[in-house]
Amino acid sequence: MVKLTLYGVNPSPPVRAVKLTLAALQLPYEFVNVNISGQEQLSPEYLKKNPEHTVPTLEDDGHFIWDSHAIIAYLVSKYADSDALYPRDLLQRAVVDQRLHFETGVVFANGIKAITKPLFFNGLNRIPKERYDAIVEIYDFVETFLAGHDYIAGDQLTIADFSLISSITSLVAFVEIDRVKYSRIIEWVRRLEKLPYYEEANAKGARELETILKSTNFTFAT
Repeated sequence: MVKLTLYGVNPSPPVRAVKLTLAALQLPYEFVNVNISGQEQLSPEYLKKNPEHTVPTLEDDGHFIWDSHAIIAYLVSKYADSDALYPRDLLQRAVVDQRLHFETGVVFANGIKAITKPLFFNGLNRIPKERYDAIVEIYDFVETFLAGHDYIAGDQLTIADFSLISSITSLVAFVEIDRVKYSRIIEWVRRLEKLPYYEEANAKGARELETILKSTNFTFAT
């Protein structure tokens, strides 16, 4: 019997990407909330699981994996009945991998972390204008990726959608998506919202994060 444990916090976009994947695969798991504000992630016990002290961390039969992209690719590769969510075809997989790297290096690094790290840990609630511009650029890229396709890496749902949707629905707390300019993004979000597990796995956590962010009373510099 599969015994999986996911360590994380619901507002975290990477944690939600893993939750979406677990739900899509219908895999049972135990969720362990990590007290980030209490620095539980820096405890010796947690550091043994994940020396980078990040969330999410997945435990599978005594083995620990961290980084959401590594986790979701692992879960599909090991537990999925088919390769639909992470295609074995090398060209299709390359597109999925590119989108995952885009989420890591552009969306999360330039869009989310570049704002939330100084906001939460340094108390700097006046956000430089270039961070606003970076989010707009992200929306531009995603809108382009969706040209002629229903999903972020082509014509079928993949783990790239899970990774990107968790972050894009977090960025809206900073910059709303222009429904006219980014009509493809709007339709893509609506498409994913129809997944039976979407509300529990992503929407609730995204709303929690938005509430936390709005409570900082952040503003963008002009």
